[in-house]
Amino acid sequence: MSRLGKKPVQLPEKVKAEFKNGVLEITGPLGKLAQKMDKRIGVKVDNSSLLVEALGNSREHNMLHGLYRGLVVNMVEGVTKGYKRELKAIGLGYKANIEGGKNLILTVGFSHLVNLEIPSTVKVTAVLDADKNTIITVTGIDKSEVGAFAAKVKAVKPPEPYKGFGIRYTKSSMSPDGKNVIYTDEHIIRKAGKAAAGAAKK
Repeated sequence: MSRLGKKPVQLPEKVKAEFKNGVLEITGPLGKLAQKMDKRIGVKVDNSSLLVEALGNSREHNMLHGLYRGLVVNMVEGVTKGYKRELKAIGLGYKANIEGGKNLILTVGFSHLVNLEIPSTVKVTAVLDADKNTIITVTGIDKSEVGAFAAKVKAVKPPEPYKGFGIRYTKSSMSPDGKNVIYTDEHIIRKAGKAAAGAAKK
């Protein structure tokens, strides 16, 4: 039995769970999520918690036990708090716009605009920070959907290693005085350009 899998998942107030026909549904203040469970995994639902059970003792059962318990935890957090991924577009003229709430239009140094259709499972915003860089925020209740679309946005123009231009992950937090938003960017491994490398050899 998985060490983590055997721990009950607590259901916060206003969160309900139902397991029927191999499908677990979690409903909370932010919406509803459904997860089809493997036939080797069972679920027992109580008023304030649910327990994920492995219906066997094999190695595969143990792996699935921990996996599905983790997915259930993500579902509970999703319908109560939601998930957010932030990205920053850095580069001369780089920007992003939301068109009709359904499309993310990226201007990231190509000869053409890049149009990404926004899935119905997520919401996307694009604003400028204090340094005039565009901050793209992806939010939703499904962790995998939020992460997948954020990765798709970044893949359009990953940061290049010389000047760092491109789309990178970032994370916002408030300054100690509570007056400003501070962004902590993904670390990009930088390379020296040819001119700098040549000067270093002299």
